[in-house]
Amino acid sequence: MNGTILTKEGKAELDAELQHLQTVRRQEVAKRIEEARSFGDLSENSEYDDAKNEQGWIESRIAELKHILDGARVAELPKRVTKACIGARVTLKMLDTKKEVTYDIVGSAEASTSKGLISNESPIGAALFGRKKGDVLTVETPRGEKKFEIISVGASK
Repeated sequence: MNGTILTKEGKAELDAELQHLQTVRRQEVAKRIEEARSFGDLSENSEYDDAKNEQGWIESRIAELKHILDGARVAELPKRVTKACIGARVTLKMLDTKKEVTYDIVGSAEASTSKGLISNESPIGAALFGRKKGDVLTVETPRGEKKFEIISVGASK
């Protein structure tokens, strides 16, 4: 087991991506390769090279997703979420700027800061784990030490 922890939603998204790559994208790129072969000399055929590179990326991503999903376990959320855990949505106030940010805590395979999804293994995610509303924490981030107050903790989505 590789120890990957996923939310129920995250597992469903990865399953859907794997299914799409295996059924749709593989066939699309196979057609592109076949089409490019029909153009003749493969040594100077950029369409063929592009399609083969894409095929390599698809096969690599399929292998990665299979590896993640094979050993993954789905985090079970408690009925009432009062402490930060995988599957929790946490709103923080940065004590220096008073700015509020909201994060959903997810396993590392699902993390996407642009979507507000932070890994339980990230500096902030790890520091939040097990904490509750009103707690103040200091986190060493790549941009230096930051202080936060937890404004709320609840179930995400």
